[in-house]
Amino acid sequence: MQTVFNDIEEGAVFVSAGRTVTEADIVNFAGLSGDFNPLHTDEEWVRANTRFPSRIAHGLLIHSIGEGLTCSELLTWKILAFLETQRKMLLPVLPGDRISQRYTVKSKRPSSKDPSRGVVEVEVTITNQRGEVVQDGYNKYLIGGDN
Repeated sequence: MQTVFNDIEEGAVFVSAGRTVTEADIVNFAGLSGDFNPLHTDEEWVRANTRFPSRIAHGLLIHSIGEGLTCSELLTWKILAFLETQRKMLLPVLPGDRISQRYTVKSKRPSSKDPSRGVVEVEVTITNQRGEVVQDGYNKYLIGGDN
């Protein structure tokens, strides 16, 4: 059964399962994206030039993994379009860190043409295994109605 626009409640909170970020994830993402910045690919450079203990995961990799960790509740939403996304990268994610994503429904705006559907904005927070927020931001979706 699909969850339609009118069934989504402001303030609802959903939390995903967790996932451990691996060195293979970082290497594969570098190859896929073409982002071979030494922050992500050169352990010795990172130790010599930053305060980080090892190379760090790409911010967009963590964003992508977070979206892949979507909650079962969100999978039922009648999403017609993923309209917008934004993240702030707050803390590094290292190989071996376990992340999970929390969604909070912040607002709903019905369509002027068809009020049974509309835009839903969710606040997104990605935390590591210590409960530290590594990324936060929002997603906006166009959610369908009963018809």
